Amino acid sequence: MKNQKWILNAIILGFSFFIAILLVKPIGVSTQFSVLSGIVHSKIDKNVITEDNQRESGYKSTNAYYDKNDGKLAKQIKHPINYDFIFVLRIPLGAFLGYLISSKGKSIKIVKDKNKITIKQYIISFITGFLLLFGARMAGGCTSGHMMSGIMQSSISGFIFAIVVFAFAIPVSILFKNRI
Repeated sequence: MKNQKWILNAIILGFSFFIAILLVKPIGVSTQFSVLSGIVHSKIDKNVITEDNQRESGYKSTNAYYDKNDGKLAKQIKHPINYDFIFVLRIPLGAFLGYLISSKGKSIKIVKDKNKITIKQYIISFITGFLLLFGARMAGGCTSGHMMSGIMQSSISGFIFAIVVFAFAIPVSILFKNRI
């Protein structure tokens, strides 16, 4: 039964996405990283985002990225406290709580063993995750938005994204499994 624990986790994840779509809206997080960087940017350069009553959003920006879609992102940067931003802030908290529940208080030991995760594996996972997120963001979406929420909404691009991700991720992970 332990080998089939992933099935329960997949059902819980799918149910979470379903409830989010049913009650609020589809889950997507990468835009909020842009909002966070915009908050930092606007603290350094106070003139990067200004009010503009002529626009529907009420804001404009000297930065083309913040200004696209009639300043919608600029408005989110000026008023970041919303469902999406709180959701992103809670991701590390949820991960930490998941760790506490699953490990039952055991401490993490980093050892060089094929059955244990090493620091090198963490670094490689971080870099590859960053590249995946960066590529999805360049395409105008995010990994969770394209794959999970997109598929739940029967979006063709969501299915294509999932197929491409797994078509590359599985062979690459098999190729590098014993090299890390």
